[in-house]
Amino acid sequence: MNRTTRRNDRHSRTGGSTGSSWGGRSPRSSRPRGSGSHGRRPAPQGEFALPVTRTPALSPVETFGALDMPAPLLAALRAEGMAVPFPIQAATLPNTLAGRDVLGRGRTGSGKTLAFGLALLARTTGRRAEPRQPLALVLVPTRELAQQVADALAPYARPLKLRMAAVVGGVSIGRQARALNSGVEVVIATPGRLKDLIQRGDCRLDQVGITVLDEADQMADMGFMPQVTELLDQVRLGGQRMLFSATLDRNVDLLVRRYLDDPVVHSVDPSAGAVTTMEHHVLHVHAADKHTATLEIGAREDSVLMFLDTKHAVDRLTRDLLNSGVRAAALHGGMSQPQRTRTLAQFKTGHVTVLVATNVAARGIHIDHLDLVVNVDPPSDHKDYLHRGGRTARAGESGSVVTLVTPDQRRPMTRLMADAGITPLTTQVRSGEAELSRITGARTPTGIPVTIAAPVTERPQRRPSTSRARRSGTARTRRATVTPRTAPPASGRKAFGTIA
Repeated sequence: MNRTTRRNDRHSRTGGSTGSSWGGRSPRSSRPRGSGSHGRRPAPQGEFALPVTRTPALSPVETFGALDMPAPLLAALRAEGMAVPFPIQAATLPNTLAGRDVLGRGRTGSGKTLAFGLALLARTTGRRAEPRQPLALVLVPTRELAQQVADALAPYARPLKLRMAAVVGGVSIGRQARALNSGVEVVIATPGRLKDLIQRGDCRLDQVGITVLDEADQMADMGFMPQVTELLDQVRLGGQRMLFSATLDRNVDLLVRRYLDDPVVHSVDPSAGAVTTMEHHVLHVHAADKHTATLEIGAREDSVLMFLDTKHAVDRLTRDLLNSGVRAAALHGGMSQPQRTRTLAQFKTGHVTVLVATNVAARGIHIDHLDLVVNVDPPSDHKDYLHRGGRTARAGESGSVVTLVTPDQRRPMTRLMADAGITPLTTQVRSGEAELSRITGARTPTGIPVTIAAPVTERPQRRPSTSRARRSGTARTRRATVTPRTAPPASGRKAFGTIA
């Protein structure tokens, strides 16, 4: 695989290209949103009815060079090794660059971020935001996804001289307010923190001309719908709306009907996409043997992401893995945002090889070359299954999703897989057996306890000119180290890249 191909694979989760200016869009009607059916077919209760487009969509492109994009953006794409768009990018970019509303559905890792991000950047190019008045807005459900989107768009925003700010909870609101007061063109935000900043008078949305809802279904599932609609009602009338999601249901249908005008629809079945790029295994285990089997999977040579239902279960398994000689770390909602960010960094660099997480890691996290996801606790919803599994087999790579199922869980798991549209490979396994090793790479743990030293937060030294920085919570982190009690890490482990 040559360098260009590798870079294209690595960046495919973000997709992209962009082009025309604000003037490329015909003015939208000033009638209130939601005042008409937009030619939609009636939908049975509980189903999602995709809108019928009144205006034919522009044809997909085969290369980014075929799009009318700013020269610095084309150069940035070439520098990142991006030449050929992924399907969701090829289909939507010609339309988003022309100013059309877009409804895009595609499985996680399919390139949605640059599918909307590059059009957003290109159409904002040449404009300068006034203080507290951003020009473009991306709403996301989680802090991790906000940071991932910001990191993905940064290489393309810089050459266009566009300023961005990530606005999320769990970190200093004062620092975010100062960024907004200095003026930023693009805001990437979680709904709650953005609402707080608006109430403080640090942000207004009346100049926002491009709005993106990313992972809209999760925002609905997390109860953000009232906040989302309140924010959308504040953005500039007649602006462009893009809604991207891995799954669509009635909650998302509400947003489409109310806020999208004659959208171009690009829909790829997320479960079908998952089937073609990853293996799905259901491993039947005895309840008494499940814990031992889990520890053996954690001791595999390559890294693994394990999901459990509760933060207490995550902490217990992490402790047991460490005690058995596995370099593991926990990730859940009970941790502060700086802790979560540092833990992810440890996993991405290979400093820890097992990330044990709740559903907080099910979306918005990209790990290069992660080839195994294990549902230690089976998910209760098929959408959770698809999003957990979407952490592997990203950017065209292969991967496996393994679910450990005890006898009492077999029937609900069968229903869940049917709802997800997946026919898994089902195997009866026991700890220590060759079949478990063949499917997951399981090995017997060393039994030598491991301690993962948490990164240390250092306070800046006191200097008269840094008092404001101290009050704002500015901090620097040291790289974490493994204490010498552990065996040295295996050579040749896969290196993990940055979020993108």
